[in-house]
Amino acid sequence: MLNIVLLGTGNLATHLFEAFTRSRNTRVIQVFGRSAQGLKAFENQTETTQEPDQIAKADIYIIAVSDDAINTVSQYITYKSAVVAHCSGAVGLNALPEDLNRGVFYPLQSFTRGRTIDFSSVPICYEGSSEMVLEKLLSLGKAISQVCIPLHSEQRLAMHLAAVYTNNFTNHMLYKASLVCKTNNLPFSLLIPLLVETVGKLSEHTTPYDAQTGPARRNDKQTQEKHLKIIPDKIDKEIYSLLSESIRATYGD
Repeated sequence: MLNIVLLGTGNLATHLFEAFTRSRNTRVIQVFGRSAQGLKAFENQTETTQEPDQIAKADIYIIAVSDDAINTVSQYITYKSAVVAHCSGAVGLNALPEDLNRGVFYPLQSFTRGRTIDFSSVPICYEGSSEMVLEKLLSLGKAISQVCIPLHSEQRLAMHLAAVYTNNFTNHMLYKASLVCKTNNLPFSLLIPLLVETVGKLSEHTTPYDAQTGPARRNDKQTQEKHLKIIPDKIDKEIYSLLSESIRATYGD
């Protein structure tokens, strides 16, 4: 049984707490957070504290806070024999003090409060400053997920970039699509089957390169011009043009 102290009370911390609580091999013995309001969600389930000098002794400390707070929060941990891991995709291992058993425990998923995540399919990307740290983080990962992969800091940053393209930018494009629908009194729900098919093709081992369709892919300039004429916003026109040009450059004329 791995005893865990979770430092953080946000979306990721909440989902990790639920995953660790469901596992038979892990136990969250304490949650630390600066916000009394944030700690309320954990109060009846485990010990909580707002005081750095009251952080409990544990096997693993998981720092699930904003990137710019990782180093500050890591300074609160005084148990040098324990493993200390942050959860960021874009922050290197060296953000943690050298005198700690440093690690990274990065779940590759988008987390939204109120949504249930099946952690068994969430890839856990982990890194450690020693073999002992790697082994302990792998054990922690296997306790909640079937997919655990070691990535060093540079690989993880690249994976995070790929995730931004996959999730954040895609979601923003869907937001833009929803505005087009709203402006023209069209139900956005009509696009859901198209979105399901787009993702479904990729789950069947079709590559994104092979799955590309649309006017830019077939170099249909007439249709692209029609689209540009009905886009009122200058930035949106630029986005449409840049994406179309990127597709054209990828596949040629």
